[in-house]
Amino acid sequence: KSVGIIFFLSYDCLNDSNVPVFSSGDCVSGRVVIEVTGEIRVKSLKIHAKGFAKVRWTESRNAGSNTAYTQNYTDEVEYLNHKDILIGHERDDDNSEEGLTTIHSGRHEYAFSLELPQTPLATSFEGKHGSVRYWVKAELHRPWLLPMKTKKEFTVFEHIDINTPLLLSPQAGTKDKTLCCWFCTSGPISLSAKIERKGYTPGESIQIFAEIENCSSRMVVPKAAIYQTQTFYAKGKMKEVKQLVANLRGESLSSGKTETWSGKMLKIPPVSPSILDCSIIRVEYSLMVYVDIPGAINLSLNLPLVIGTIPLHPFGSRTSSVSSQCSMSWLGMGLPERPEAPPSYAEIVTEEQRRSSLEVPAAREELDGPLFAYIHEFRFQPPPLYSEIDPNPDHASRTEERRLDACPSR
Repeated sequence: KSVGIIFFLSYDCLNDSNVPVFSSGDCVSGRVVIEVTGEIRVKSLKIHAKGFAKVRWTESRNAGSNTAYTQNYTDEVEYLNHKDILIGHERDDDNSEEGLTTIHSGRHEYAFSLELPQTPLATSFEGKHGSVRYWVKAELHRPWLLPMKTKKEFTVFEHIDINTPLLLSPQAGTKDKTLCCWFCTSGPISLSAKIERKGYTPGESIQIFAEIENCSSRMVVPKAAIYQTQTFYAKGKMKEVKQLVANLRGESLSSGKTETWSGKMLKIPPVSPSILDCSIIRVEYSLMVYVDIPGAINLSLNLPLVIGTIPLHPFGSRTSSVSSQCSMSWLGMGLPERPEAPPSYAEIVTEEQRRSSLEVPAAREELDGPLFAYIHEFRFQPPPLYSEIDPNPDHASRTEERRLDACPSR
């Protein structure tokens, strides 16, 4: 007589979106479900919960003429390791008929629960060369048979409250640049930009205040872009990946003209929160406001951002953009439209800086393993449009002396 078994586990979700999302100190609970047609005898039913950050990348090394080898860089940090037995006993390596539990035909649920550590945890993340993952695995052991296994991930957010003085402080900068062509020097291009604070949550729009003055002889275009920088550490080495998150384009600016942005809005899509406390993976964000200059290195300002999980309180700022109603409300957001292509790397970083930077992978391979989706739509986001390494972004455009002669527009 054949026996059919359906074996899976589910979580008791803490939020209305029915997505298993937890934080440090939370109780993760759920049930292992066994649906049986017939009757089975079981030695044990065990669960194993794990959480860890892991990085891995390879680099080619030249060891002499016609000799090369590959150097692997890996590291791992454990955040959670919990085991429990729901049926039976610890020993299950023998095939004794003693101490077996009979499970009769029907649906059977076995509850489990565990408490996440109170210490800070790393937010779930899937990156180019590393990840932060949390899961619970169940194993059903029966005599004379291979164990049945099922595993299901859950998401952890290490909350970042943007309602702190540091993250509520305005970010601003000013730069200018004088273009030179042989013995002819044109007037300067100047850029000033400011945002109301450093901390934002996904779904918010950043209000950009900027003034761009074009005293050069060229047509220029002011633009802004949000970048995510993933940094991975192992064996004393680091690997960086920079990718575009969102961008916008201003109006073309002819010679002698000035453009002012009085709160131009750039919306933050449903991205991962910043990861700042993990020793082997960092996820950071920045807003780059820049002037696209044909035939020259762009003039750019980088303003640091922190993407948090707890949104701005209504009284946090009189000029604040609209924030989400609760820290998890952005779990159901859709993806933004595909943004325009960002500036080429050569336009921002000089050849000298490029040669001194870290090695850049030739192509983006597909991520291994399931993507940790903060929302269901985000799980299937297309590959990033842009990926380069720039360890010194603030030095990419060098400020030159402003000419004393006034701009023609003034």
